[in-house]
Amino acid sequence: MTLNLSSTEARRIALAAQGFGRRLPLNPGAAQLRALAERLGLFQIDSVNVLTRAHYLPAFARLGHYDRALLERDAWGPARHRRLFEYWAHEASLLPLDLHPLLRWRMARAERGETGYRRLRRFAGEERPQAMAVLERIAAEGPLTAADFENGASRSGWWEWSDTKHALEWLLWSGRITTATRRGSFARVYDLPERVLPAALLALPTPAPDAAQAGLVERAARALGVATAADLRDYYRLRPGEGDPAIAALAEAGVLLPVRVEGWSQRAWLHRDAAPPRRVRGAALLAPFDPLVWERGRTERLFGFRYRIEIYVPAERRQHGYYVLPFLLDEALVARVDLKAERAIGVLAARRVTLEPGAPADTMPRLLAELERMAAWLGLERVVLGEVVDGGELPVASYPT
Repeated sequence: MTLNLSSTEARRIALAAQGFGRRLPLNPGAAQLRALAERLGLFQIDSVNVLTRAHYLPAFARLGHYDRALLERDAWGPARHRRLFEYWAHEASLLPLDLHPLLRWRMARAERGETGYRRLRRFAGEERPQAMAVLERIAAEGPLTAADFENGASRSGWWEWSDTKHALEWLLWSGRITTATRRGSFARVYDLPERVLPAALLALPTPAPDAAQAGLVERAARALGVATAADLRDYYRLRPGEGDPAIAALAEAGVLLPVRVEGWSQRAWLHRDAAPPRRVRGAALLAPFDPLVWERGRTERLFGFRYRIEIYVPAERRQHGYYVLPFLLDEALVARVDLKAERAIGVLAARRVTLEPGAPADTMPRLLAELERMAAWLGLERVVLGEVVDGGELPVASYPT
């Protein structure tokens, strides 16, 4: 039997599954951060630092003023404190340790040259000796960055990566090495998994690929609440041949329930534990790579909000700005804010605010309160507000800051 959900119910389910609508803890600590990592299943990593790096922002949106050092300790601290590891999941990600066994099938495929971009796959074949030489040096010398190898640093971007950097990335994809820590300008420091990850984790049995893929889809379904098959596959970047059998198996087991959502053209799946709250209240600025909005088609279906990141768009062609965060107010995305942390002068600059059509009257006061909260979290002294326009690109009243 297929259930029917209104668009409002689907939106509330999705927000609750993502951890919104709860009262912010007064002093969020390690326990709350770890519970959130478990709920979301990953924090996507991005090195752009115009505001703060993207993997810090989802926790701030849901927990408030937490200590970023807690995330750094869980991700890159001493082995006894490790709760997260780096791997390619939904792009480069920080993942709870218990997902490591569920991703070993992907590591095995990378090791065989069956996944990854073309240049990467060559290290599984004809260039394997070069990769093994890189691995042997790490084993002998300990943690190393790409720059620690002769001619190992990227010159000006990923498209000009050196052979050594490609070899390191293949070793990472194949599980032969992992990230020990991050250094300087966020450079990865590579080391052997047995010197970084808990021995008990590495000793866990490796599930069969189909069981692991079902585990990943189940985690995605919990994190999304209600989702199409494409949404479920996208969360951990599964191909149709990997994700669709897992969805079918979970549906057969009653973990996923078929639903029709008002306004959605595709059939959707509801996690059996998901339920719509009566309402969702709160405010949050969302990173471009927040799991609530990273799949742009889903964002449009849930919120009627068309969102594209414009970092790589020439400045004169940008519509909303360089690093634009959607503003979630209760159950709607009501504005877009182009943000920059001007650290040298202690300013959080909201260079442009674009209000969505129909944004409620209290949007700007609540947005300013959220910006002030973010500025305090980032250690900035004040907020400076630039241009404010409505959805029709018309200037509106200025606001004191």
